[in-house]
Amino acid sequence: MSQPSADIIDTLAGVRAGSALDAIRAKRSVARENAQRSYELLLHPADPSDVSLEERRAVAAFVALLHRDDPIARHYVDLLGAPDLRRALEAEVQEASAEGPYGNYPPGPLSGEDQDGPVYHVGEDARARLGTRLAAALEHAHLLVFHPRDARGEALGRLVAAGWSADGIVTLSQLVSFLAFQIRAAIGLRALVQAGEAA
Repeated sequence: MSQPSADIIDTLAGVRAGSALDAIRAKRSVARENAQRSYELLLHPADPSDVSLEERRAVAAFVALLHRDDPIARHYVDLLGAPDLRRALEAEVQEASAEGPYGNYPPGPLSGEDQDGPVYHVGEDARARLGTRLAAALEHAHLLVFHPRDARGEALGRLVAAGWSADGIVTLSQLVSFLAFQIRAAIGLRALVQAGEAA
């Protein structure tokens, strides 16, 4: 496994070594180390197993682009080696862009918060370029980002039908969940960095 030299959340947030915010983060060193380790295992694994490096990084770039944060999106897009794949993902994000979260709770007291929203499907031309597996992974990632309440068994069935193994589905879901945490953490820390610079 490659070992990125800098803490990725600090890098994406612009936290400088030796700064007050760096010292605050150091007080939660276990959480900091676990987040970095998760990044390394999910995006730079020694053995990609059921999810190739290209699939992992394509899904990561897609999720980062959906969050519309330029520095974070640039980092993940830059991990992709193939320019054609970059262009295809950027085009798909235009089709998949949404606000969210959407979805429906089981009938009950939370039903008043149900909200319909667009469901993303990869078009046939894009599916031919991306391949069945990656197209299904992007649809699933979009579901988890924008329709987390609607993530049910049939969604997993679509991944299985596209050739995803149980271990691959777990890795894919872990990747999207980790990115949701990482992106929000980096954006929040960056706001603190900017507030400190403005003070």
